[in-house]
Amino acid sequence: MTGTVRLIDDDADLRAVLEQTLTLAGIAVEAFADARSALAGLDADYAGMVLSDVRMPGMDGLQLFSHLRGMDPDLPVILLTGHGDVAMAVAALQQGAYDFLTKPVGADRLAASCRRALSARALVLENRRLVRRAGQDAARVAPPLMGDSAAMIHLRDGLDRVAEAESDALITGPSGSGKSLVARAIHRLGPRRGRGLVVLDCATADEAGFDALLSGTETPRGPRRPGLLEQAHRGVLCLEDAPALPPHLQARLLSLVEAGEYWPAGAAAPRPLALQLLATAQDDPQGRMHPGLYFRLARARLSVPPLSARRDDIPALFRHFLQAAADRLSRQVPPLTDLVLARLAAHGWPGNLRELQAFAEGHVLGLSPIGPAGDGPDRPPLSDLVAAYEAGLIRDALREAQGNATGAMAALNVPRKTFYDKLTRHGIRPANFRRRDMRRSPDPDDPS
Repeated sequence: MTGTVRLIDDDADLRAVLEQTLTLAGIAVEAFADARSALAGLDADYAGMVLSDVRMPGMDGLQLFSHLRGMDPDLPVILLTGHGDVAMAVAALQQGAYDFLTKPVGADRLAASCRRALSARALVLENRRLVRRAGQDAARVAPPLMGDSAAMIHLRDGLDRVAEAESDALITGPSGSGKSLVARAIHRLGPRRGRGLVVLDCATADEAGFDALLSGTETPRGPRRPGLLEQAHRGVLCLEDAPALPPHLQARLLSLVEAGEYWPAGAAAPRPLALQLLATAQDDPQGRMHPGLYFRLARARLSVPPLSARRDDIPALFRHFLQAAADRLSRQVPPLTDLVLARLAAHGWPGNLRELQAFAEGHVLGLSPIGPAGDGPDRPPLSDLVAAYEAGLIRDALREAQGNATGAMAALNVPRKTFYDKLTRHGIRPANFRRRDMRRSPDPDDPS
């Protein structure tokens, strides 16, 4: 049993009996002789509950309850009452007290009520933690980079470290997986967020105008045009599709970055250059990049997984893209039919986030390959739809059971062997559905 009972009773003998009863029941107890001393250390994050006598000198139990309710209305308070105080306790119950017990209270009744209150408190604190984490994560990275898969957790941890250290980094991943989103997240999270994020599209860089692109240009009649280096100074320069830049131009860029200075167009003296350098590539570009630039960037490697490696994130990502498309197009969010959900689960999504976003926009416009009636040339075979629907039900059950295989089996009402066979067939691991802080205590029925 987790959590602590903060016991308050001015009767020393009764307090000792109650403390011993709860301790023998395996419940941690903090005992106090008066309400005011019990308030020390109590706050909205207190991982426990309060068990208090009603009639006490100074601050009585009802005044204590009122004070605690103002501090945290979700903190469970159980009141101990004499027979003459029952009406008073019932009124407190109507105002939000968790329970009241009349003296003398049996050991089983006392322990059961406290256990229920501690369980309720643990659930409240866990929900608050999840809400705070979701809010922090939403502020940290774009929704397409959210998700609980091991690959995404590792990626977010890595981009946090790169941002904090202002390290150069190489971001790899398949087309459409969100590499540019990672670069923007690093910029937004790091100390350079107040400066610019400048993107150089290496696939379209013109060799003849490369120096002008970096250093800027002077015009006879108009203002000088700053180059990318001037714009990125003290900020972040991202090389989009870095291997597409010819190696000798990569060497030219590297020499400027390592020198720490450059000559802007028309300047009479060099200017300092300090920037964070990021680069994206579809796979490991070693052998296709200038060695000096490659090894400078490869100090930190971030790998963005394809959608096929984070299938459990697809429904939430699709809903995000669906809402964004509906807002942008000033349309209602269309319903998600079973056929659409089955396609989300059955399709391989080789185009990754970009393809999923396009499918969401098409669905909002009523132009997706799968219509409301299930027609269209891209409709998956029936066997794929059935398998995808079954896998979705299993994932939902595991998500509800927080990765507990036994609980998911019970919810689906399937035999143990059948359940394991289906896990193997669909490549589902219950451990992926557990909270991070639960993964050290595996379910004994977990086949993974």
